Amino acid sequence: MNIRIGSGIDFHQLVVGRDLWIGGIKIPHTKGALGHSDADVLLHAICDALLGALSLGDIGTHFPDNDTAYKNIDSKILLKKTFDLITAQGYYIINIDSTLCLEEPKIKPHVPAMQQCIASILGIGENDISIKATTTEKMGFAGREEGLVAMATCLLAKH
Repeated sequence: MNIRIGSGIDFHQLVVGRDLWIGGIKIPHTKGALGHSDADVLLHAICDALLGALSLGDIGTHFPDNDTAYKNIDSKILLKKTFDLITAQGYYIINIDSTLCLEEPKIKPHVPAMQQCIASILGIGENDISIKATTTEKMGFAGREEGLVAMATCLLAKH
């Protein structure tokens, strides 16, 4: 069996006047993530982890931020397209582990809905997707609530 591991990381600025999408779920908050798409930092990190595991480049290679086709696109569509690239190579996902880094809002109440959303797109079990959150104890841009970060690791196996 051929097993591959990939990691991804994404950052987005937080601004007033945008919706906050994390893990495919709209989360009530006073700020949202700024980006060319819906700026779902978690789904972007997962896309990069999946692509990286198979040396397929990164999310910007496949969905460039200067392409109007991806302007304000729902990142769930990007995740599905990324998944299709993975399966076309003959691989399936064993598991995903991820961490979000932000001060507010609290993520824990939203984790089950995020797991359900991601699992439905990737055809894996909700218990195969770990989503954790941490703060920076008020340090740096995330601590000042100027932005947020997501990191993801995935394990793939060949059919």
